[in-house]
Amino acid sequence: MTRHLPWRLDDRSDAPFPPAETALREPDGLLALGGDLAPVRLLNAYAGGIFPWFSEGQPLLWWSPDPRMVFRTDGVRLSSRFRRSLRGSGWTLRADTRFREVIQACAASPRPGQDGTWITGEMVEAYVALHALGYAHSIEVLDGERLVGGIYGVAIGRMFFGESMFSAESGGSKVALAGLAHYLGSQGWPLIDAQVENDHLLSMGAEHWPRDRFLGVVREQVQMPEAPESWSDRFGTQAAATLAGHRG
Repeated sequence: MTRHLPWRLDDRSDAPFPPAETALREPDGLLALGGDLAPVRLLNAYAGGIFPWFSEGQPLLWWSPDPRMVFRTDGVRLSSRFRRSLRGSGWTLRADTRFREVIQACAASPRPGQDGTWITGEMVEAYVALHALGYAHSIEVLDGERLVGGIYGVAIGRMFFGESMFSAESGGSKVALAGLAHYLGSQGWPLIDAQVENDHLLSMGAEHWPRDRFLGVVREQVQMPEAPESWSDRFGTQAAATLAGHRG
């Protein structure tokens, strides 16, 4: 099916999305517009391989690009030089203890070629609500109690959909991503959705997957029995130095 305009979503938050396979080719992956950021709509979107991405002043836009950027949880790479530097690091990692701070830091982080942020105040509150329900999670990288890096995203079943990450100190986001991947891999989760391409992700081992392949994995993994809950206790506090020994 080929369409030339994005689908306009129904006002009901639980209204279905069109199939991700019907997204536009130009701009790549634009599927629908409108709707809201209610938890039920966000969860339906992610379970269908769809995510929101829009700037202040735009309508809500929903995307499913082809190809899709993903990380295998055993495929996140840290350079030899960076792993050597980690061996003497005193940083630690925790999960779900500073979620709002992580998403706000992601919103405040400057991005090359980007004026402003797509993580609007509305988006922050929507994901904080998902976090309260046990579906949105953060990995925090800490120097003492100072937040030096982090990543957040959405988990459904055993599928993790990465949203954004930040560094307040060089390497903070790398440690957050590597810590997330190691944790998910240890729990039997195979994949992290990285959404769209950038050079930083490619340098760390991200792969291009055809959308059909990505959707096939998503539809299996979101059905896996995994209760939505805080990861804080299960993750505990981990030393960043231990990541120096993990090779993707």
